[in-house]
Order: sequence, then C-alpha cells, then structure tokens
Amino acid sequence: MRRAWIISSGTELVLGQSLDTNSAWLARELAGLGIRSERHVTLPDTAGALREVLLAAVEQADLVLITGGLGPTEDDLTRFELAAALGVELERDAASIEQMRAFFATRGRQPTEANLVQALIPRGARALPNSCGTAPGIRIELRGVPCFALPGVPTEMRAMFAASVAPEIRSLAEGTVLRTRTLHTFGIPEAELGSRIADLMRRGNNPEVGTTAEFSVIGIRMNATAASEAAALEMLDVTEREIRARLGSAVYGVDGQTLAGATGRGLLAAGRTLAVAESCTGGLLGALITDEPGSSAYFLGGIISYANEIKRDLLGVPGGLLDRHGAVSRPVAGAMAEGAAVLLRADYGLGITGIAGPTGGTPEKPVGLVYVGLSTPATTRTFELRLGSDAPREAIRTRAARAALNALRLELLESAGPRAADAPSTHAPK
Repeated sequence: MRRAWIISSGTELVLGQSLDTNSAWLARELAGLGIRSERHVTLPDTAGALREVLLAAVEQADLVLITGGLGPTEDDLTRFELAAALGVELERDAASIEQMRAFFATRGRQPTEANLVQALIPRGARALPNSCGTAPGIRIELRGVPCFALPGVPTEMRAMFAASVAPEIRSLAEGTVLRTRTLHTFGIPEAELGSRIADLMRRGNNPEVGTTAEFSVIGIRMNATAASEAAALEMLDVTEREIRARLGSAVYGVDGQTLAGATGRGLLAAGRTLAVAESCTGGLLGALITDEPGSSAYFLGGIISYANEIKRDLLGVPGGLLDRHGAVSRPVAGAMAEGAAVLLRADYGLGITGIAGPTGGTPEKPVGLVYVGLSTPATTRTFELRLGSDAPREAIRTRAARAALNALRLELLESAGPRAADAPSTHAPK
C-alpha cells in the first residue's frame, strides 16, 4: 500500500495555541482513497524547518501533503521552502494573480503587494486554484515524489484537496482499498477489553485492531486493507461480529454514534420518555441528550438542582434525607431521579449528585465520588461511582453523565430482551 506523510506548518500549532484538525481530516481522506498516512509532522514557522523534513519525507513516502504557510505575511514560508528544496527561483503565476484580483473585486477591493506574494510559486511547479480564498496551492515533484502544499484554512484546504489533489492521487492506491470502522464501548476497563480481544489485536493482522480511551469510552478501531471496497467491508463485518460476540452489551455504537444516541434509540424503541435532575454535572447530561437530533421525541426536560433548596422544594427530595445522608448520597440520588420523573411526568428519571472538585471533598466523601439514581416504571436503583480524587473536574463530570446514560441504556436493553444487546448498529461505510 502506498504511504503518505502529512506536514502541518505553523508555530501556533507547535505551541498548542491552535489545534491541527487538517492532518486528521487528510488522513481519513487518504484512507478512503486506499493510501495510508504513515507520519504526521508539525513544524514551526522557522526557515529551513520545512525543507529539512520535506527532503526526509520524499525518501520514505510515496506522497507528501503540506498544509499552512501560504499566506501573505512574513511568517508564511512554505513557498520559499519548496523553492529551496527544488533549488529554483520563485515566479509569479499569472493565472493565480487573475484569480486573486477577481476574488478581491467581488468584495470591492484590490489586492495589495503583500497579497500578490501568494501568487509566487517555484519555477516548474503548478499552482492549484483556490475556490474560496486567495492563496493558491502548489504542486511540485521532488525526487519523483508528488508533493502538494495546501492552505492552512480548513475550508480552503478541504475544497482544494477535493478539486485538485484527490483526482490526481487516486492512481497511487495501486488497486488497494483501506476502509475503517470504530466500535464504541462503555463500562469495561481498557485492560480487560484488551485481554478479551488480544488475538484480534496482534500485529500483522488484517484488519488491524487497536483501542483508544477517552473519559471511560473505549473505542475499538478496525482498519481493513483489500483489493475492493466490498472485500474490505466484509472483513470489517466479520471482525465487528466477533468483537460484539465477545463484548456483548458493552458495545453501544459504531463510528459517529454516541452513547446518548444509543440510549435515545432505546427510549424510542420502547416508546418511553426521560427526565433528568443534575447537581454536579450542571446540565451536561441534558446537553449530551439534546445534542442528538430528534431527542425531543423522548426527552422531556431536566432540572439543575445545585442547591439543596432546589432538591427539596422543586424535586421533592425529603429534607430528612438531606439532613441524614447529605446531598452526595445514594438516597438523594434516587430521590432526585424519582422527583424528576414525577415532576416532568416521564417514564424514566436520572439523578446525578457528587463532588466534581477540585475542592469540596472530605475523607468520607472525596472528590470524584458520584451517585447516580435511575428511576424506572418498576423501581429505583442507585449506583456509586469512584472517579478519582485526582481526576480533572471535566473528566469527573463527563464520566458521571456518561455513566448515567449507560445505566439507562442497559436497563432498556434488559427490558427489551436478550437479542437487543446483540443487534448491530446501522452504519455507513467509510
């Protein structure tokens, strides 16, 4: 399979002042074309940095993509670095100048000399039209390897890649197809998950299988390489079925599907509704639920009951429970869930109360202690979570909200019967 390097230029990226989303997007696009991205390199706006990496890249890669550094300011060095790597001078590209003048004319302006610098490209190179900006891209060939320099602005970069890069590089795939799929799990530690599918994760397997972890969600990524899309998708299907058989209800979705979406699908299938009451998560649970399109069909609303008075007066949590057990306790979490369901006339209620930190913990109730209440049409259950006294506030709140969603998801699966947990989620090929 052909190999690509992706190089991102920008001091703001190196210093963490901006997030490089271009490399991830390009890597996914290349995978769809059957080309593997083998290395991502991020460089500062320093003379010589790009040239050095570019010369190394063409020794190891079949394709090089560069983003950034094509603007009109002093720190935009990509065109100069390309010319230096080729050992040629820069020349103004007439077509790029005309395109730039037309771009500015539609805005009632004229390009400045600084803008016209963007029309400089190395002698013998080819300018790539920019359909939604001023900076043309540049296509060169260095030591027989095609190299494409694209703007750093994501919208401009994506449009240029689709119009000028993808059509040219399709032939590089050599008849191979790379397709990817990611399964999402919750409620199983990464080490345990890894032991259950260890044989599927062996190096050299096709599909490749690996894991990623983020706030208690473990993703299982699968990369299949084959001679055709149909063959690659069949390989992914076989591996997905095997993983689901081993992990069961821990798997909640695939690719872009979310935990909130899986819970929502369960509510829709059951014809049930949900209300929530939140303390330490401060509305995050409701936000996750309503991020899903169509959630109004099953989500009735929520109460952010940060103060004990709201828990007591609005949700109906008995004052005696608060006095005896404190706001962060199993009984209060259960009463909050029941109160939300009763107040909003929902079938199910979720309640969350805890200590998100970084302050407020005690030896008996440390930071990271969270209780989740789940009120169902038949009963109310509570769950204790120990999310780590050293965990960041964001992590505690996110994990707590996700744990609440997962408790309801599993309840709905159990109510629906044993086959519901094994049913594959629908997904589109990637």
